[in-house]
Amino acid sequence: MSPKTLRTWYLVHKWTSLVSTLFLLLLCLTGLPLIFHEEIEHTFDPHPELAPLDAASPRIDYDDVVARALAARPGEVVRFVFFEKDEPLGAVLSAPTLQPPPENGHIQPFDARTGEFFEPEPPPGGFMYLMLKLHTDLFLGLPGYLFLGFMGLLLVASLVSGVVVYAPFMTKLDFATVRRGRSTRLKWLDLHNLLGIATLVWVLVVGVTGVINTLALPILALWQGGQLAEMTAPYRDQPPLASPGSLHAALETAQRAAPDMRVSLVAFPGTQFSSQHHYAVFMRGATPLTERLLKPALVDAQTGELTDMREMPWYVRTLFLSQPLHFGDYGGLPLKLIWALLDVVAIVLLGSGLYLWLGRRKAPLERRLAELKGGGAALENAE
Repeated sequence: MSPKTLRTWYLVHKWTSLVSTLFLLLLCLTGLPLIFHEEIEHTFDPHPELAPLDAASPRIDYDDVVARALAARPGEVVRFVFFEKDEPLGAVLSAPTLQPPPENGHIQPFDARTGEFFEPEPPPGGFMYLMLKLHTDLFLGLPGYLFLGFMGLLLVASLVSGVVVYAPFMTKLDFATVRRGRSTRLKWLDLHNLLGIATLVWVLVVGVTGVINTLALPILALWQGGQLAEMTAPYRDQPPLASPGSLHAALETAQRAAPDMRVSLVAFPGTQFSSQHHYAVFMRGATPLTERLLKPALVDAQTGELTDMREMPWYVRTLFLSQPLHFGDYGGLPLKLIWALLDVVAIVLLGSGLYLWLGRRKAPLERRLAELKGGGAALENAE
């Protein structure tokens, strides 16, 4: 590799690492509890106890559930009905308008077998909410998402350039060599390189999926303006409904159209994931992979008839698959433990890189790069 090319790669690695390190440390630190968000939430905010069913137990009527939810929140409208993935629990989300800020919603959980309501959930807050907001958008909304996505791109550039810069040197030592008999800084440099190579694939996977996740809002906007607009085009010129029809009938229609799938979410007419005339019933599969992928069924909110049902486009499916992969949420607790261990290693990697830069020597860059080509102890000066 020519000195000019090596200099370019070195500068790419140096500056992409320096610019992104503090934010990546924040993402690693906040991501650690988020890996175990289900376990933490079940411990400190357990789901309500479900009573056993018997012959006298009522059977759920979703129209009655909606009516009671609205009676408990006078002046509000129902926007969504959610269903838990692993338990027969649902929740009604209502708000003063169909398009309010996210924090203005009220959640009323219910037993999805009988329709019995439980205590309403408190407004978003607490430790896990703080970790989630810092990890996703820094409390800045779309600008925060895009900024952290840019930091993720810098991470990818830093990893690729780091491999290019240090690959020639790594051929001069046995793999996993950490030279302890020299300076402390050289030991940390070897450790930094070792951790970087050992976790390269994992950090790339988490970095790339993180970048994809930061594009969630633009991706959903693209779907709304594309596939959703196409699916609802026949209703475009019709006046909005005064009030929607039976939710229970809409759910039955969607279930008949996809009997091997389960309901995940219902978007009411007038919300951003539906139209003015449809219940959008999002169905999920029953396997660990397909339960991450949603399939929208549009049901005419007045007649209860299915008007369209399609697989989501590739870019939305990519987003749905990236979200659980980013947090290791595919293989249960064992995979989460592995993700957490690798996250701690990444924290050490970032911290050691910052330490090496702060303790760098003052030799000119050209000299350090020339020495880098020789390998050995001269690499200590290459940082």
